[in-house]
This record gives sequence, C-alpha cells and structure tokens, in this order.
Amino acid sequence: MLVLLGSLRPDSTNRRLAETALAALPDGVHGAISTLLPSLPHYDQDLDTDTPPEVVRAFREQVAAADALVVATPEFNGSLPGVLKNAIDWASRPRGTAALAGKPAAVLGASASPKGAQWAREDAVRVLQVAGARPIEQTVGLASAGAALEGGELAEDVRSQVAELMGRLVREPLAA
Repeated sequence: MLVLLGSLRPDSTNRRLAETALAALPDGVHGAISTLLPSLPHYDQDLDTDTPPEVVRAFREQVAAADALVVATPEFNGSLPGVLKNAIDWASRPRGTAALAGKPAAVLGASASPKGAQWAREDAVRVLQVAGARPIEQTVGLASAGAALEGGELAEDVRSQVAELMGRLVREPLAA
C-alpha cells in the first residue's frame, strides 16, 4: 500500500488521516507514505522520455510495486493540491504501461471546511479514473478538521470509517 499525501506539512491533519489509514491495514498488509512527491519536477512531456529524472523513475517504481494506493488530500481553492495532481500525472505515464494503470485506490481528505475536502476528494477520484487507476467511489472526509481531533487523536467514528475503507481497498484487488 502506498500513500500519496497531498499535504507537505509534517503535522498536518491529512498526515494524521494517512497514518490512521496505515494503522488500520489488516495484519500482513504493509504500507508507507511516499516521501518523493515534493521532489518531483512539474510534469513536463519534454522530461518524460525513456530516461526521465531519477526521482520520477523511483516514484514510478514505488507506485508500480504497490498493490494499491491511498490518496490523502487537503482542499486548496476547491480542489486537490498541485503536488498531488503532479504526482498522479507522473504516475499516469506512459499511457498503456503507466505505474498506476488498473491500480486500486482509495481517497481520504481533511479540511477546515464543514464539507471535509469534498471537492478535492471528488476531483481526486475523477483524476485517478481518467489516469487509469480504479478508485473506490466511496471516500472518507474529515470536516472541520481542527475541531475533529480529540486530544490530538482522530475521533473513533473517523477511525472506523477509515478502517472500513482500508478493508474494502485491500479486498478490491481480489475483485479485479
């Protein structure tokens, strides 16, 4: 399981949501948050050759090696952040042999808004579908993220929703 985290802040609510997703994985299923997203150059077709930049090659290998993806996204100006869209763009190339082609994916999102990054989550599902992945339509959103933390931890109902989504994502490859 590979997590693509759209927030660059070390103590962001979306990082906590991503860590909750990893902790909710069933026994025997392992995952990690990719640390390569901030280092990826902006997608540029002129760089996307048979010998792309080393960080792009490494990122594509991470995505290809993962059984599934988890996208954790904040909402910036009503959509997903550029760092996340850029990563999906790189992983979607080259067409036909892309690292994320056919890859099951789940989307989580947290925002300060009462809608819990709804537009960013919807955009992430759409972008993943167009890019060739197989995102689960159901997403988990954490609304009013600052207030949703109980003593620094995510509330039990949020952890339950995340665990349910992770269970579904783990079963998804079997349904393909």
